[in-house]
Amino acid sequence: MDFDLDAGWQIQPAGGSTGAAFVGMRAQEKIFLKRNTSPFLAALSMEGISPRLIWTKRISSGDVLTAQEWLNGRTLTRAEMADTAVAKLLARVHRSKLLKKMLQRVGGLTVNSDHFLQQYYLNLSSDLRRHPLLKQVLTFLIQNKPVFDPEQLEVCHGDLNHKNWLLSEQQRLYIVDWDDAMFADAAFDLSTILCQYVPRTQWNRWLCDYGIASDANIIQRIEWYGFLNLLLGVKRFYNEQRYHEMNQALLQLRALFTTRSGQ
Repeated sequence: MDFDLDAGWQIQPAGGSTGAAFVGMRAQEKIFLKRNTSPFLAALSMEGISPRLIWTKRISSGDVLTAQEWLNGRTLTRAEMADTAVAKLLARVHRSKLLKKMLQRVGGLTVNSDHFLQQYYLNLSSDLRRHPLLKQVLTFLIQNKPVFDPEQLEVCHGDLNHKNWLLSEQQRLYIVDWDDAMFADAAFDLSTILCQYVPRTQWNRWLCDYGIASDANIIQRIEWYGFLNLLLGVKRFYNEQRYHEMNQALLQLRALFTTRSGQ
């Protein structure tokens, strides 16, 4: 692929499932390149949520190429997702007026509970339709859709697994891979972290670090999206024939569902 860069640049794939990310190297310079990322990236860079955006250009193929500073560092461990720094950075995302304004400007998608349920139903295999636990959880989700003011939708990342959190050598924390950014209930993002990584006994503390009080409404919304995320995970693993991971997700779903609040 021709990146239309100056002479001397060496380009290597940076990994990832999309094949759209690359590392550019020239002498002592090193940059992170990505094809067709959202123009929303500029606002994330300005807010210090993602690594600094250096330039954006349209190349001869018609693709838009972005270059960000390369940061030496590492992704967070699963245990580190319970840290205060994670809660505080996510709070900055959800409360940023700039991010909300910019995502609106680039036509960010608004997503609600019905959208996620439809996503699960779409092309669902007969095996999963018949699974007793999945049927039970799905019935619960349909009967207990979260009550939420649509005027309070926030900018959500949409895929906050621990591999999308980058800790630089300077101990600066960033969130990367914003291709799924959307307007949604903040509880959707919160559920990814709390239900997957944070022990239930620490939820109140983590939410306090995030800046809100833990009440029945937010807990029920977090649980609802947590169940939904696990259903989507089971479906994805089944379709990809990753049966060990599917069974792990089923065990996690059973544990979370049987200990849900309000029983």
